[in-house]
Amino acid sequence: MKRIADIDPTDMSDAQRRVYDAIASGPRKGVRGPLAVWLHRPELAQHAQALGRYCRYETALPPRLSELAILTLARIWSSEYEWYAHKPIALAAGVTQDVVDAIRLRQPPPLTQDDEELVHAFVTMLHRDRRVSDSLYARAVATLGEDGVIDLVGLAGYYTLISMTINVFQVAAPEGTVPELGD
Repeated sequence: MKRIADIDPTDMSDAQRRVYDAIASGPRKGVRGPLAVWLHRPELAQHAQALGRYCRYETALPPRLSELAILTLARIWSSEYEWYAHKPIALAAGVTQDVVDAIRLRQPPPLTQDDEELVHAFVTMLHRDRRVSDSLYARAVATLGEDGVIDLVGLAGYYTLISMTINVFQVAAPEGTVPELGD
């Protein structure tokens, strides 16, 4: 059960309403999940949603790689809500069902493209070791460019914050959704 209630839009402060309206009128089309939690602290919500908008829609990474990284992070953190939200987006962006299933089952995904293997390895190593090796970093720069690596690290940080928020405040996927990560 969610540990913190969503704020009723009719009970919002002016600061909360400004952030709520900015999120709801943007590409997300609504305030849900961790954004609804952050809305209790409108300054945090304002800055986090701006970073999230960049990480989701404006990075140097193509959506296929961003979504692969997001699903990998959702699995690392056992973040059911994030998995629910991004699985269909990842599939639509070109991440294959076999890869999605393997990540869900914590198995090595059958990645056939070098850039996908690199992103999965990078995000996995970064979270496991809290750093990446020199050789993986060099491969990442050669494949994604310096801008792409910076954006990948930013995306990893943002979706880690998302996952921590989801897990601490027990933000569940919508009612009727079948849990897929089941740790």
